[in-house]
Amino acid sequence: MKKFLKVFFKILKWLFIVLATVIVLFLIVRFIGQKIYNRTPEGGINEEMYVDINGTKQWISIYGQDKDNPVLLYLHGGPGSSTSIYDYAFTRKWSDVYTVVTWDQRNCGKSYSSDQNDTTLTYDLMMSDGVEMTKYLLDYLGNDKITLLGHSWGTYFGCNLVLEYPEYYECYIGTGQLVDFYQNEIAFKEEAIKWAGNDEESNRLIEKLNIDDFSTEYYMARNALMEKYGYDMFADGTDYNLIAAQVFNPYYSLGDFYKYINSDLSVYAEFLKSDEFNKFSLLGKTDYQVPFYNINGDKDYQTNYLIAQDYFELVNAPRKKMYIMEDTTHGLLESKSEEFSDILYEIAQKEHQN
Repeated sequence: MKKFLKVFFKILKWLFIVLATVIVLFLIVRFIGQKIYNRTPEGGINEEMYVDINGTKQWISIYGQDKDNPVLLYLHGGPGSSTSIYDYAFTRKWSDVYTVVTWDQRNCGKSYSSDQNDTTLTYDLMMSDGVEMTKYLLDYLGNDKITLLGHSWGTYFGCNLVLEYPEYYECYIGTGQLVDFYQNEIAFKEEAIKWAGNDEESNRLIEKLNIDDFSTEYYMARNALMEKYGYDMFADGTDYNLIAAQVFNPYYSLGDFYKYINSDLSVYAEFLKSDEFNKFSLLGKTDYQVPFYNINGDKDYQTNYLIAQDYFELVNAPRKKMYIMEDTTHGLLESKSEEFSDILYEIAQKEHQN
């Protein structure tokens, strides 16, 4: 027995040494990577901060290779789906033509605070956040106007902002464009029926798509269908290493990761089911005073690209253009960030020349 315990504790000792070595090496590599990504470009900007917006602390990062470049504010999706855990990996690809601002909207990502979990989200509150953040950036960065780029829910949010406050924005760019939530879900169910055919398992999932009850069961069934038929957000993978992007994230401490993983986003789940969310619908809202661009994937049924195309035809704007990325789902910012960036460069060149 003594011999067994001696061997056991020896093995345990070496396992501990190996584990400790791996952890130390990981932290060293992470530290070096963070230092590299935290460098400020010569003549550029690399900052992060919390901004006081309507009584809350909301986090932003600002990165650009030339301070004289126009400013672009990126609006993440969801609502409540902050991408700050890795989005610098694709937003920095735009930093040679824009000073890019990423923003964790209220009570999500690095802006999360359990003190806000009792706050009821409304159309007016989110719009007020948007315009207040815009005014802050205009003042802080010394610009007259900024470009808005929204993804998914961010397109709903962004369109309403440029429609209501066109004086603050020089251009709108939407990707994964959402037009009307209810229309979108009806269209999704119709597509899912086509995918399923006579497949019994899929049809059982479709039965759970009750358009009047956006429950957890609804979204689980919806996501399962998209994954099964190759239309989920990450069906195309990513064109950069997503894990490395998180490990070397210059803005995230280990505590930030913990907070991100353990955030209670139930306020956003309630918002999504509310009449307040429905007020963001773009039906009947087609007259824009700023240039209007869309970049959508032709396999995007999370926000139906066909509905977005129909809406685009109705849009009145000083300039407009629709870009369709082939064989691409809703996760185009991650799966084809290089191709997306090429399109963004084209838009920037067109807008800066005017």
